[in-house]
Amino acid sequence: MLNDLTARDLQAKHKQWLLGKSIDGFRPLGPWLTSAEAVAPDALTLACCVDGGRRQHASTADLIFDIPAIIASLSASMTLECGDIIATATPAGVGIGFDPPRFLHSGDRVRVAISGLGEIENRIV
Repeated sequence: MLNDLTARDLQAKHKQWLLGKSIDGFRPLGPWLTSAEAVAPDALTLACCVDGGRRQHASTADLIFDIPAIIASLSASMTLECGDIIATATPAGVGIGFDPPRFLHSGDRVRVAISGLGEIENRIV
């Protein structure tokens, strides 16, 4: 599991993803990894809650490109090594998509869960 955080204020100033997504601590990962054989990658349910309220809920069946296609596309332009992590996408429900936007604040608790794999919870500081 990877909790993909973005500093939207920095991203807006930079006009690219790099600065808003590259801050130390912005990719909490865990609590464990598993092998591909242990899961059905086309049938995982993803969920994200902020302070107990659901923000995101989706299935890997809804990915635009399946996992083999994503790996093929990436490996066409870069070397993928054993242990590399590929973050695929963000389901609907990110804070910037609300009207008005609902950004995270210091003290918020973000819980990300994937069916069959577990969950990770982080406090925003």
